[in-house]
Amino acid sequence: MDDLLRRHRGVMPSWMPIYYAEPIELVTGKGARVTDSNGRSYLDFFGGVLTNSLGYDVPEVREAVERQLRTGIAHTSTLYLIRQQVELAEKIARLSGIPDARVFFTNSGTEANEAALQLATNARQSSTILAVRNSYHGRTAATIGVTGNRAWSASPLSPFNVSYLHSGDRLRGVLKGLSDEDYLRAAAEDLREVLATTTAGPVACLIAEPIQGVGGFTSGPDGLLRVWKEILDEHGVLLVSDEVQTGWGRTGEHFWGYQAHGVTPDLLTFAKGIGNGFALAGVVGRAEVMESVQGISFSTFGGNPISTAAGNAVLDYIVAHDLQANAARVGAILLDGLRAVDSPVVLEVRGKGLMIGVELVDVATTNAVFEACKRDGLLVGKGGLYGTTIRMGPPLNLSEAEAREGLEILTSALTAAGSASG
Repeated sequence: MDDLLRRHRGVMPSWMPIYYAEPIELVTGKGARVTDSNGRSYLDFFGGVLTNSLGYDVPEVREAVERQLRTGIAHTSTLYLIRQQVELAEKIARLSGIPDARVFFTNSGTEANEAALQLATNARQSSTILAVRNSYHGRTAATIGVTGNRAWSASPLSPFNVSYLHSGDRLRGVLKGLSDEDYLRAAAEDLREVLATTTAGPVACLIAEPIQGVGGFTSGPDGLLRVWKEILDEHGVLLVSDEVQTGWGRTGEHFWGYQAHGVTPDLLTFAKGIGNGFALAGVVGRAEVMESVQGISFSTFGGNPISTAAGNAVLDYIVAHDLQANAARVGAILLDGLRAVDSPVVLEVRGKGLMIGVELVDVATTNAVFEACKRDGLLVGKGGLYGTTIRMGPPLNLSEAEAREGLEILTSALTAAGSASG
């Protein structure tokens, strides 16, 4: 492992972070568990950053991919009909909740958001974008340009004129301490003021995450997107819901994060969990908006036969096994258990379903808890605006027993960190 780490550092850029003081290489996986190159097993509560929505080595997904591979057609491009792509698009359009929907496939959430921005700016003939503070939408020039988190904004250069709304951080943000009603009123006033002061001409869209992923799973109250959209509609501004992390039933309450807000977006973007490790993402939206692109366009690898074979199997599995309900049930075990932890280092436990964040007092404590979890056999993520959030996005088919096992490890780490701080 030391040699692999040395080789990694010799060819990879330094701005690519690697988890843990002693990095690990994951070599095998089954269900919600992975094994590293030293033979150590871990319960995985981060799932490749919420991507392995069904965990590892799922027979239905593996067999679907193997069937497609046996045809000899791993790639054709969208210049030809792709049966797996059409079938998956039909399912996603139907489940999206968007009327008369069209779907365009890409390889990643970044590309999906880039495509959504292209669609919105074409439809509105405007390069003015509204985004949200503490957001993250990707790593390309356009998506960095609408990312409201300085740590992930790798460049100050942007093709857009961007204005930012207040974030959903209810612990440290500007709108902290407000009731839901007061928060929604303040958010509406904020949007109206931004439209009146820092934008010029027509505005293309507001892009927003129902729950801010990289931002530490922060979110405003339910109804926030509705309040925003009512104002946006007065100006003809489109709403883009970034569902890269909140989609596919992960919140437990709904299939899409936007559905908690009583509103339907004009466009929504998806990625991560639909491929369960295969590169698959896209944008779905109203036909009127999706058809606004001038000229022709396609994606060489987006929606290729292999990835969409996997995507069909993943989506069928999620629906057939009602994993949305499982996310709600098992997520409640984790959320209730974490909220019962009495530790001075825990400032807030937040999230929905199997999308959970634990806000801690400082970076040093967060790193200590993070490392302690790994030592005891649990993989979690970390992040948030201040680097003080433990992030968890376990597989949607996580069992109750596995939830309690992981909860015990994390609770022990939090309690130990609290004792050390005292």
